[in-house]
Amino acid sequence: MTPKESAPESPLPEWLDELYYPSESDEPVDYVDFTVEFEPPLTSTQIKDLLLITPEIYIEEIPETAFWEPVVTDQDWYGEEEKHRTARFIELRDRIEALLSNRQAFRVGEGEVGLYLLGKKTDGTWAGLKTLLVET
Repeated sequence: MTPKESAPESPLPEWLDELYYPSESDEPVDYVDFTVEFEPPLTSTQIKDLLLITPEIYIEEIPETAFWEPVVTDQDWYGEEEKHRTARFIELRDRIEALLSNRQAFRVGEGEVGLYLLGKKTDGTWAGLKTLLVET
């Protein structure tokens, strides 16, 4: 079976609508769903298979907290819009924790970095969130 990303209806539409992950270029957060079953934990090779990327692309596993911390922590200078975004990300985190087990976070590439939080669904396949970080 060839791993591929499918485009199902997201179980998170209200959590992802107009939600942007802050970096040098705020990017949307999208739901991804895969039709592949791997036993956890995912390896770099399995991530490359899931994402259909070539072997030379750099992949780094990061703690799940590193995915969430920038978006669930209020800063002193935040206005109402930023505080609202933080609250939405906290709700999204809670929903993801309820939907997915064995969660792992990965950075893929350099400069324009794909940021993924993936976990195992109850049917044994993998799904999660993806966004893009622009770093210079």
